[in-house]
Amino acid sequence: MSETTYAEIHRRLAGLANPAQAAFAQRFFKTGKGEYGEGDRFLGIRVPVIRAVVRAYPAPPLATVVKLLRSQWHEERLLAVLMLVRLYDKGGPAEREAVYRLYLDSLTFINNWDIVDSSASQIVGRHLAGRGRFPLLRMARSPHLWTRRVSVIATAYGIRLGHFDDILLLASRLLDDKEDLIHKAVGWMLREVGKRDRSVLEGFLDTHAARMPRTMLRYAIEKLPADRRQRYMKEPRP
Repeated sequence: MSETTYAEIHRRLAGLANPAQAAFAQRFFKTGKGEYGEGDRFLGIRVPVIRAVVRAYPAPPLATVVKLLRSQWHEERLLAVLMLVRLYDKGGPAEREAVYRLYLDSLTFINNWDIVDSSASQIVGRHLAGRGRFPLLRMARSPHLWTRRVSVIATAYGIRLGHFDDILLLASRLLDDKEDLIHKAVGWMLREVGKRDRSVLEGFLDTHAARMPRTMLRYAIEKLPADRRQRYMKEPRP
């Protein structure tokens, strides 16, 4: 593909724009002043349509993906990370390393929960599998909300393989995080642990439930039997 690919993709997305859907997305993704998505801009394109565009460009050059990833438009950034997921999946070791490095270098632009959640485990989690957790711990200490969420969602890859140590460690480190979107992400990943090994989840809860933010706890215990949910919700708070 030529370097005109970005302009071609941009025109294609502009032609798919829906102002009414864009207005809804602005509200849904909390783009008002002081909200987590403050200032984000939307074309108004649904995710299945964006995924169809990914399939239409199966091998975009990284330079094109970088331009999309740094776009002012939310859908172009989402398209970019979905393209990176595909490039990682299809690439060899060198290509995967390049995608992973580009992703980490672009965390400023991976800046809403749908963009994080559709890419972090498939790129960061997959790349770090068996390579150590230091990058996850570093990201979990970031002042940037979305970088911390990347660290949490990245653990989904290991969780699916039955590896729980990373999320248990991150969850214990993020108990005092102030952001609801981190509470939700941690609780979600803990719930996924519980689906695979309830004893591991309950072991974590027995130690930490009293300190867990209520949202994190509710997400984590959602699939437990009612009596166990009630027990953990009644844990005295510090």
